[in-house]
Amino acid sequence: MDPPRILIVEDEAIARENLDHVLRKEGYATVTAAGGAAAIRELESAEFDLVFTDLRMPDFDGMQVMERAKQLWPDTEVIVITGYATVASAVEAMHKGAYHYIPKPYEIDEVRIVARRAVERRALRREVTQLRQEVRKEIDNLVGSSPPMEALKKSIAQVAATDCTVLILGATGTGKELVAKTVHQLSSRSARRFLAVNCGAFSEELLANELFGHEREAFTGARSVKKGLLEAASDGTMFLDEIAEMPQSMQVKLLRVLQEKRLMRVGATDEIAVDIRVIAATNKDLKLEVERGAFRQDLYYRLNIFAIRVPSLAERNDDVPLLVQHFIQKFSLAQAKRIDRVADDVMQTLMSYEFPGNVRELENVIERAVALAEGPIIERRHLPPDLQQLSLRFQCRGPSRFLTLEENEKEYIAWVLEQVQGNKTRAAEMLGIDRVSLWRKLRRYKMES
Repeated sequence: MDPPRILIVEDEAIARENLDHVLRKEGYATVTAAGGAAAIRELESAEFDLVFTDLRMPDFDGMQVMERAKQLWPDTEVIVITGYATVASAVEAMHKGAYHYIPKPYEIDEVRIVARRAVERRALRREVTQLRQEVRKEIDNLVGSSPPMEALKKSIAQVAATDCTVLILGATGTGKELVAKTVHQLSSRSARRFLAVNCGAFSEELLANELFGHEREAFTGARSVKKGLLEAASDGTMFLDEIAEMPQSMQVKLLRVLQEKRLMRVGATDEIAVDIRVIAATNKDLKLEVERGAFRQDLYYRLNIFAIRVPSLAERNDDVPLLVQHFIQKFSLAQAKRIDRVADDVMQTLMSYEFPGNVRELENVIERAVALAEGPIIERRHLPPDLQQLSLRFQCRGPSRFLTLEENEKEYIAWVLEQVQGNKTRAAEMLGIDRVSLWRKLRRYKMES
């Protein structure tokens, strides 16, 4: 790493050479200027970590040098040195942004200490700025600017700075794993591993082996020691998707890992220390699962330290155009095609459809459309058959007559009910709402039967 760069501005040659000698001995890379004009030329050609400047000089004084330095390089620290120290000049220098004000004659040790602190302060400020930029970059991977998405991004930024357990709630297809990865990337564990497992994809025995590993000869076929994912993720983050599907015997073992930071491989007699952050996710109501006796209450409280709810696509409908363009770019690149946009009637259909499968369903629709498109525009015929039929319902009703949003919703609800032979429970599931919400809409549109 290059040493910090310091500009020394002093019109007295002996004083300039002495300060240059002291700072070079401390390991700094120094540049000297015999006056304000020369200093400004140096500042206009390169950035410095720190500027030592005399206050009174014949051409440009120290205040002017400092003002120019701050204009060009806002993070550069400035220390003002003067033999004409007054309270007024000290207050003015600090008010204009000086890090410190040193009256002559000064002590060499004071110069060393003040220089070190000023450089450290600048380095810390740059580190904070870089971290904020990285946070913004990671957050921006979550496509959307609607109020629900802005609230989600705020929650992610808040919890990422901590090391507590996180519970992510949301319907299937909303992007819970992407949220978990973003929390990890913004955390102090980002340089370590992020491992994910779907708790509903394994039997109880396989899940135990997957999470905790096993010792040699722990069971038939176990010819060697295997580390489990919890052990492999030590110092990093473990993402447990569909946590509500975890068998209760495994819930007990997971609770011990969270509380004691220790685990035991299958077939082992000694415990192993682990340091992991656990992020869990579910599309179920865990409180209801606890009441049903399907999920341990103590584990629920241990997981629910900080809950993040991921909104459904229906709740952030304004983000659909952004997501559509994002997926067009993604799949156009992957399929080596040049697709610019979707046709207006297609966008109207996508904006009107409730997407029970959420963002994942929209992504699949656009991937299919990009694959089928021959030209630069995705047209209605590139949509899945059910959306093509829906699209026909949103066409003009006479000259320049489009359906209103209420008319669209009413007709779509009627169409869904028709598809499920009037089964309101199934219709509510397809619409991505509960039965009470569907009942209210039916009353509102006088569609009760």
